[in-house]
Amino acid sequence: MRFAITKCHGSGNDFPMIDARAIDLADGDWSAVARALADRAGPVGGDGLLLLTRPRGGARFGFRMFNPDGSEAETCLNGLRCVARMGFEALAVDVADVSLVGSDAGVARDADVAAGVYTIAETAGPAGLDARAWPMRLPDQPARIVDAVVPPLGARRFTAVAMPNPHLVSFVDAVDEAELVAIGDICESAPDWLPRRANVSFVVAGGTPEEPTLFVRTFERGVGLTNSCGSAMGASTIAACLTGRLRHGETATVLNRGGLVRAVARVDNSVTISGNATFEWAGEVSVDLATATASGLVVTRRCDEEATAWATVVERARTYR
Repeated sequence: MRFAITKCHGSGNDFPMIDARAIDLADGDWSAVARALADRAGPVGGDGLLLLTRPRGGARFGFRMFNPDGSEAETCLNGLRCVARMGFEALAVDVADVSLVGSDAGVARDADVAAGVYTIAETAGPAGLDARAWPMRLPDQPARIVDAVVPPLGARRFTAVAMPNPHLVSFVDAVDEAELVAIGDICESAPDWLPRRANVSFVVAGGTPEEPTLFVRTFERGVGLTNSCGSAMGASTIAACLTGRLRHGETATVLNRGGLVRAVARVDNSVTISGNATFEWAGEVSVDLATATASGLVVTRRCDEEATAWATVVERARTYR
């Protein structure tokens, strides 16, 4: 099959994206498309596949994301902004409700985080705080895990937040990537006590009382160690409020290796993130569904001005660290 695609990124989390509103494929076929297009060794590459889809209920449009391994994620807030932009441009609107897998989110055009950086505010939640619903199945497990030990993961303390995809957030003085990967690998193996796996983040809280910051490093379910994960940025903001590192209603700058966003969590455990939805290029590519391989990429349009504008944000993000 041949697909029109847009390569995009939110906070450095990059994806091929397809307007799938008029494309009827089975989930297994979309899984094959994701494995083909998100393959870093292939002609496109990315952290997953984004789809603009027909909506459910009263939403204006829908969102789906498939990870590079072909599994489907409940949400991806960095990816949601990109799909929102595609939906805005397709429908000539600048605010909408979006149907996700098992939940809904609100999106709206927002003030740019930097000159020339197309910015969208997205509101998700309220987050789920009952880890037993993931499910997590541990002996004598409480409903909420807030700054508490998860015994199979050692002595480190975690806060559990579902966005609705599950996240385990640990606040650290400095990120030890080897430890993060080791814990992520345990969760990625889908043990009996965590059959749907989880995203694991190490977070460094910093900044000043007037301008708080969070630096987030994430091992993402179905992806591995990633430079950016939007739902992890949201989950980390909520976890910071639950553990007293931020106040509800307080705006923080949340950073990762891909860039930065503005984020604020509320007492109902919803979170609003304002960040970029940057288009890199548009083109066409063929996918062999049987072999899950891509070929014949043709780039028809490049968005060099957007890339240059985003580079200034990445440079600015480095000053926070």
